[in-house]
Amino acid sequence: MVILGINYYFHDSTACIVIDGKLVAAMEEERLNRDKHTSAFPELAIRKCLEMAGISITDIDHIAVSIKPTTHWWKKLKYVLGHLKSFMPFFGHHVVNAYAKQRRFWLWYKQQWKTNEGPKVHFIQHHLTHVAGTFFVSPYKEAALLGIDGSGEWATTWLGHGKGNTVQKFGESFFPHSFGSFYETVTQFCGFKPNYDEGKTMGLAPMGNHEVFKEEVEKMISVDKQGKVKVDLSYFNYQYLVKNTYSEKFLKIFGAPRSPKGAFKDNHKDLAAAFQHVLENKVLELCHILYERTKASYLVISGGVSLNSVMNGRIVRETPFKDVYVMPAAGDNGTAIGAAYYLYNGILGNERNYVHSDPYVGTSYNNEEIKKVIDGAKLNADYVEDICGKAAALLAEGKIIGWFQGPMEIGPRALGSRSILANPAFPQMKDKINAEVKFREAYRPFAPSALLESYKDFFDLEVEAPFMLKVCDVLEDKQAVIPAVTHVDGSARLQTVSKELHPLYHQVISELGALTGVPVVLNTSFNIQGEPVVESPKDALRCFYSTGLDHLVIGNYLLSK
Repeated sequence: MVILGINYYFHDSTACIVIDGKLVAAMEEERLNRDKHTSAFPELAIRKCLEMAGISITDIDHIAVSIKPTTHWWKKLKYVLGHLKSFMPFFGHHVVNAYAKQRRFWLWYKQQWKTNEGPKVHFIQHHLTHVAGTFFVSPYKEAALLGIDGSGEWATTWLGHGKGNTVQKFGESFFPHSFGSFYETVTQFCGFKPNYDEGKTMGLAPMGNHEVFKEEVEKMISVDKQGKVKVDLSYFNYQYLVKNTYSEKFLKIFGAPRSPKGAFKDNHKDLAAAFQHVLENKVLELCHILYERTKASYLVISGGVSLNSVMNGRIVRETPFKDVYVMPAAGDNGTAIGAAYYLYNGILGNERNYVHSDPYVGTSYNNEEIKKVIDGAKLNADYVEDICGKAAALLAEGKIIGWFQGPMEIGPRALGSRSILANPAFPQMKDKINAEVKFREAYRPFAPSALLESYKDFFDLEVEAPFMLKVCDVLEDKQAVIPAVTHVDGSARLQTVSKELHPLYHQVISELGALTGVPVVLNTSFNIQGEPVVESPKDALRCFYSTGLDHLVIGNYLLSK
């Protein structure tokens, strides 16, 4: 059975191929069309996934789409009739745009299958693709389930319980009562792009004092005993679907917002800290409600808000759950996978036979393909047999390298296939990469990748973190040892690296450890600010020669400046 999973309705358009319950390929459209967080129909990604899977479009049996536009339609209509100020934006987004999206899909479908014998199409509720779809590929046979985002069709949070092939919903909250929209507001206030740059807000939060605005921010959002989210909308404008998400009341209390290129003032940093702190506390309340309801040992969390790795770290440390599973593509990109698995396991009733523990499900290029691109660009490159040893030696010297190896990762985090690497022992390394390579804000931290067998020597985390989605503390006596990956509050967004999952990445970290005594590497995505992660050798060469990278390690080839 071949299933094509698609997400394209909101943002982060993605496609995947599942064959007999196994995920064989997944690709974000942005990696191919080079438009970050694109909402374009993922036609390029579909083609690439079919190519990776070694099948043709006529082999597809089912298509699973991660949205059911008619869901909660009456709730939407009732809302807009009560908020006439939002009627035109609502009409544009939920009627005109929705119609255009549906039409685009069916035009593509009819181009591929000119008869009525095409694969069956399944439109699946967005939060089911987030929550249930993630549960079905998690390592757990039973778990509490939590979905949190801005909104799907209209729902914003989803609470439930998963067991085997079934999921039970306990409750939902609906727009405008949304954790995602709540956090998008402070993102915009801090001069970032909402529903795009929330990671920047999370990184800014430790620079501020959450106590300054904590009491006021706590008034904005609450969770009742059943897990219902309630937002005091007097602070916000996002409920009207307008450009400025905060109200005049918000500005009177918290001061002037930051312009996109302006300086960070105390009120921006303190408010980011308060919103982050309150978000964490309220989600912890939801987690405790879920635990008391389910008594499950594990939690599955999904949706855009689940990319808040600081929050996830607190869930691991401060709730009764033994561990938390977050899909590597936890945002809307992962709903393509979630839709395919909700169809395969939940609707069609097939037994679960796959755990999404391997994020490396994208394209890969061999040495012959890489050499062809290098020669075509008339560049000189050295072939190095021991490429990991050479890369480790360069890192030990303090060089910054682009690292392009093996199949590409799915999701927003670079996990050692399309990464920029550096030695975290150099104190100035963070500032140097931010300024000369990534061209981004100076405060933004970088993540460490550490060996699975030795990460506890450096980090205070009792569980694995293979997808870089759980923030923990750097051990106090190690913070001066790896200063370039230790944030101002002593934390780090850790990735644990196993030899089985990515042997080359594991080897380069091991060899760096052998040279320096510190088996930890600074890892950030192989791109510059505002661009998607590189996908192809051509992308890698372009990024290498337009940034301050010292070397490019691509397959067994080494390019130097």
